[in-house]
Amino acid sequence: MTTTILIILVTCVVSFLALQNRKLMDDLVLWPPAINRSREYYRLISYGLVHADFGHLLFNMLTLYFFGRAIEEFYTSIMGPLGFVTFYIGGLLFSILPTYVKNRKNAGYTSLGASGAVSGVLFAFALFAPWRRILVIIVPMPVILYAILFVVYSIYMDRRGGDNVNHGAHLWGAAYGVIFTIALRPEILPYFLSAVTQPGLS
Repeated sequence: MTTTILIILVTCVVSFLALQNRKLMDDLVLWPPAINRSREYYRLISYGLVHADFGHLLFNMLTLYFFGRAIEEFYTSIMGPLGFVTFYIGGLLFSILPTYVKNRKNAGYTSLGASGAVSGVLFAFALFAPWRRILVIIVPMPVILYAILFVVYSIYMDRRGGDNVNHGAHLWGAAYGVIFTIALRPEILPYFLSAVTQPGLS
């Protein structure tokens, strides 16, 4: 069983339980006062194990399933057996820290969902195969185009606000996926830049 599958299984089990148990949900979401007053720092990670509803969970886990399996071997080969889970947990932490800092005095703020880390996985994959075609709902498009549209949409929605989605975490997660992967193997950047100019090779 791959690390990607294990992450999906754990996330699904915890999310299902939390959707049936409000106290468990409240104990796991990112809630700044719990971190500031009670030092519940685990929430900076555990928020990624719970989701708002089944649709939210399904979208994140399907994305993780398709792209995580494709790049897991890369992190394992460099960082060892825990390489991919380390990368994934780092994505959860890196993507939520700006949100936490911004809302650390806001007792009415909560955040949940694995979207930030999943964005990191997606954008890391884009470095290896930018022209690989994927289905977005029912529309086929290359990963690089989806990544560009994703960034533009997330920036727009983050500035507009009002939909209760942490678009900032999506952007920070995407940045993390790119930065972390290139830091591990700097030669990936020139490979990506070359691949972008040659659609037929991906």
